[in-house]
Amino acid sequence: MYPKGSLYIPASHGQLEAILKKPAGERRGIGLVCHPHPLGGGTMHNKVVFRAAAGLVDAGLTTLRFNFRGVGDSTGEHNEVEGGREDVADALAYMFDQYPGEDTTLAGFSFGSRTALEVGYADDRIARLISIGTPVDKYGDYDFLTAVKKPILFVHGDQDEFGSIDSLRSLIDQIPHAEVVVFENCGHFFDEHLNELRDTIRDWT
Repeated sequence: MYPKGSLYIPASHGQLEAILKKPAGERRGIGLVCHPHPLGGGTMHNKVVFRAAAGLVDAGLTTLRFNFRGVGDSTGEHNEVEGGREDVADALAYMFDQYPGEDTTLAGFSFGSRTALEVGYADDRIARLISIGTPVDKYGDYDFLTAVKKPILFVHGDQDEFGSIDSLRSLIDQIPHAEVVVFENCGHFFDEHLNELRDTIRDWT
């Protein structure tokens, strides 16, 4: 049984259960990490999300991770990407209210990466984006990213079940400021690469 979140933030449907972690030293900015698909068991305690958030904290960012609607103590019912976008926007609104004007990194894993990218690509308050395990073969249309001018880091496994390397590279070739880190012998959930994932995010941010 996972521990309860230590924070509840306002959402359009009630509240989002969340956990906020602060860096040991001086804060360099803020971060938000979004979890994988709720109907596949995704929560803010997912091991990839946990490591990604830890990497942002290591980089000096006060970092929030939260449960999408209908997960844990978050209210509401799952509503695919549309509902996910609303939840990401609500979580960002909380962070911007608490830490106005801070340099902001928005990250997500799998379903969480899709919702984060859709919310963050055109928002000038977001300095950079991190997409982990981008499900390019599941969601298809990522053309909205081709006009993005901010840095985007894609972290991917070469054996990802939801996005082939060829599909990902075809997308990245159209994005001006995209970088990609590919882990070898690695599936969607980064099982043997979690520490590398954390370090990669820390060093890039």
